[in-house]
Amino acid sequence: MTLVDTNVLLDVITGDAEWVTWSVTQLDEARRRGPLVINDVIFAEIAVRYRSAAEVEHLFAQMQLVHAAIPREALFLAAKAFQRYRQAGGVRTGVLPDFFIGAQAAVAQLPLLTRDRQRYETYFPTVALITP
Repeated sequence: MTLVDTNVLLDVITGDAEWVTWSVTQLDEARRRGPLVINDVIFAEIAVRYRSAAEVEHLFAQMQLVHAAIPREALFLAAKAFQRYRQAGGVRTGVLPDFFIGAQAAVAQLPLLTRDRQRYETYFPTVALITP
């Protein structure tokens, strides 16, 4: 199983000129190793682009994505990592979703397919990252 970060999915959904080829290739390779996983945060980040939950569900079914809830242990880990980020001078408030994603990957011991290497390496060093 591989947890797939929102940015990789958006590359495919939007046809991002710079990243779509890399993202599609990585999704295909990860899919060969096992299921592709998303969580509630990733669902919500993608859902803002659609009119209904059914549309999002249909998209994710086409992309062969499996939903996995974020366990409480991961929620706690995300809060503590975000706290360290803020104490270290992090000022961006919109990054908390990344901490939920990284913590779930850490707790579930899932590799994470993402283009955001630095934050995940810093706050979730045990997570195997699949990055450019």
